[in-house]
Amino acid sequence: MNIKSLLLGSAAALAAVSGAQAADAIVAAEPEPMEYVRVCDAFGTGYFYIPGTETCLKISGYVRFQTNFGPDLALDGSSRGRGTSDWDTFTRGQLQFDAKNDTELGTLESVIVLQTNADNTNDGGSTFLDTASFAIAGFKFGYYYSWWDDGIAGETDALATNTLFNSISYTYDGGAFKAGISVDELEGISGPVAVIGPQLPNSFNAHDNGVGVAAMVSGSVGGVTATLLGGFDTEREEGAIRAILSAELGAGTFALAGVWASDPNAYYNESEWTVAASYEFKATDKLTITPAAQYFGDYAFTNSDAWRVGLTAGYQITDGLKSLVTVQYQDVDDNDTYNIGGDEVTGFVRLQRDF
Repeated sequence: MNIKSLLLGSAAALAAVSGAQAADAIVAAEPEPMEYVRVCDAFGTGYFYIPGTETCLKISGYVRFQTNFGPDLALDGSSRGRGTSDWDTFTRGQLQFDAKNDTELGTLESVIVLQTNADNTNDGGSTFLDTASFAIAGFKFGYYYSWWDDGIAGETDALATNTLFNSISYTYDGGAFKAGISVDELEGISGPVAVIGPQLPNSFNAHDNGVGVAAMVSGSVGGVTATLLGGFDTEREEGAIRAILSAELGAGTFALAGVWASDPNAYYNESEWTVAASYEFKATDKLTITPAAQYFGDYAFTNSDAWRVGLTAGYQITDGLKSLVTVQYQDVDDNDTYNIGGDEVTGFVRLQRDF
């Protein structure tokens, strides 16, 4: 073998090795298995596991289109004599996130609700935190709606004044029997401000250190449920007591409620006492009709009384889409001292897509 043959052989060998190495360098690695979203049926429909955790998440919400009507509507669509419009339309979007997982102390659950309102007024576009709370072993902490937010069927009754607080509560849930107690922050809560005429007796200023205590007990037997609720405003040293009785009657549910307040307070300052009733009638599988009425004694803590009657109709148009129409008539005794009195008709028409 001469030198030329040796050099050519060496070059060929090096080329073969280099080619093998180059081929090895471009071989794609095996893809790692992906973790697909898994359905979590431990807490009901709509939940799925957050990848890599044992926490179940549910996303829900709604889009609402609503037109309110009534004399001199305020910017927020309420009938309080602070505006000049007889109707107002707004759109609302709400997102709710529910997260739950099992622990050695029981189910740990949390809720976050975000809400956005769009209106053609200066204060109509707003996005805010509507609810944020977590609960475990009967205890609940956060910013959420209290038991005062529960009422009777329909859109007629006014059985609470303020219902959303930063709170700490404990609820014992025995199925047919429930009882609970809560401590609520009342900072910044004030009574209604009079725009025309003298200050109403139920008006009061906000307190920086306001604290409230509420207690609830509820029991169900068959189709009858009774709930007793009380709240005490420690800053004003006044409180309110409310009772609600509901019973399945015929093709619907009849409800009767009453509230008494010692004086204006954060929980109730609509009147000194009131009685309300409603009947939620299931006309068809899709149509629900609810007539209701309420009487206010010493309305706004004056010596005037008031009464209100209303009719609410809800119709399930299709899966995920429903409508609600309500009309209310209210009459307040004339009171020249506080410049209140008269009658008015209010209501709204609503379309809502739930998901």
